[in-house]
Amino acid sequence: MPSLLRQNKITLALALPIMVGHVGQMLLGLADTVMIGRVGTTELAAAAFANVIFNTFFVAAIGLFVAVSVNTAHAHGAKQDQEAAEILRNSMFIALLIGLSLALILCALKPLLDIFKQPQSVTILAPKYLFWLAISLIPAVPALTVKSFCEAKNQPWTVFWIMLSGVALNIALNYLLIFGNLGFPRLELVGAGVATFISRGAVLLFISYYLIKSKKLASSLPKKWIARLNKEKITSLFKVGSPTAGQLTVAFGSFSITALLIGQFGNTALAAHQIALNCTALIFMFPLGIGMAVSIRVGHSIGGKEAKICHPITWGAHIISFLITGFFAISLILFSPAIARGFSADRNLVELSASLLKIVALFLIFDGAQVISISALRGLRDVIVPTVLIFFSYWIFAIPFGILFAFKLDFGAGGLWIGLASGLALGALLLTARLLQQLVKHVGHANESTYK
Repeated sequence: MPSLLRQNKITLALALPIMVGHVGQMLLGLADTVMIGRVGTTELAAAAFANVIFNTFFVAAIGLFVAVSVNTAHAHGAKQDQEAAEILRNSMFIALLIGLSLALILCALKPLLDIFKQPQSVTILAPKYLFWLAISLIPAVPALTVKSFCEAKNQPWTVFWIMLSGVALNIALNYLLIFGNLGFPRLELVGAGVATFISRGAVLLFISYYLIKSKKLASSLPKKWIARLNKEKITSLFKVGSPTAGQLTVAFGSFSITALLIGQFGNTALAAHQIALNCTALIFMFPLGIGMAVSIRVGHSIGGKEAKICHPITWGAHIISFLITGFFAISLILFSPAIARGFSADRNLVELSASLLKIVALFLIFDGAQVISISALRGLRDVIVPTVLIFFSYWIFAIPFGILFAFKLDFGAGGLWIGLASGLALGALLLTARLLQQLVKHVGHANESTYK
């Protein structure tokens, strides 16, 4: 128990700025949702649809962030500063390429949005908003790559304040551009997109300045930024990042398919889905922040030949996640109508949103458990089998189960969320079992090396 408490203290010290930073980013999306919701239900549904398309492709970039974090953590644990520097240099090239490529793909999709069979009022409004989200990836992907690098080097706080400032700037620009305050043009949904692009560009400028000027990171910066790319480093990044992107594509894809299916129930159902998804995403940032800290700490431990402490690190994190998600689950059950009213005055929308939030409460604990387990597995560089487990949980189990409840048993939008909840529960059990197996394996190998 003393070892567990000691490791929890270290994990929380690293997780806190990561967690709060992610919560800040979700507050940006939450602020967008609340502000757009004040314009109208149709605008909120259009934003939900555009974000579904955007997030489906953005997961490719998240795979890079995780790979940078894991590989840098291993290099940091082994005290190999120039190894970390090469990871950063090569990953920044990939980040620029991914940001530009994803922006072009999303822009090319704009004329094709009708194929998703959403309400016409939604597909008319969504493309212009999607354009600004798309080009915001060009600064966002490099900025988040630097963020992942700094966190893995145990330097998260300055980056946290920069990201939080970006959130504040976005909210201020929303106030000006969505509603046309202080003499600015009233751009409504488009204004939210422009605000996102400007704030992400500003974050890239400030985070790059910090990276170059930081004395604590100086020994881990490349001696030459412009040099031949290192094939070994890029291969290593893709070895971790590609399966991770696959995991996230499977997970996000299930939510995307759910949103498109819910869109068939009309604007109100799609808008309610957006409200439930925003609340879920915001709460998810707490266990995600802990999970990212676990991934980094497990990477440090493996890199530093201290595999034995992986056990208290991971199980301590599970306990913290359970306490946090349990608190939020009870809060959603008790206050879901009040929360829904914070997004809209539309009575039908509030009623449906409140019912979805109660379903969300049922799977929060499982959601936290699965992210802790899969984060620890990434720290162990175990990514292939977890991808298969996630695919089975979401696509073979959750989506068919949700379709059965929604369309055959007439549960509507709530039936699809019941399916997601069931898939998350199954995924949590399978991934935690896999984690237990891998921890036993790694600790056993460490013991064998000690005796040798």
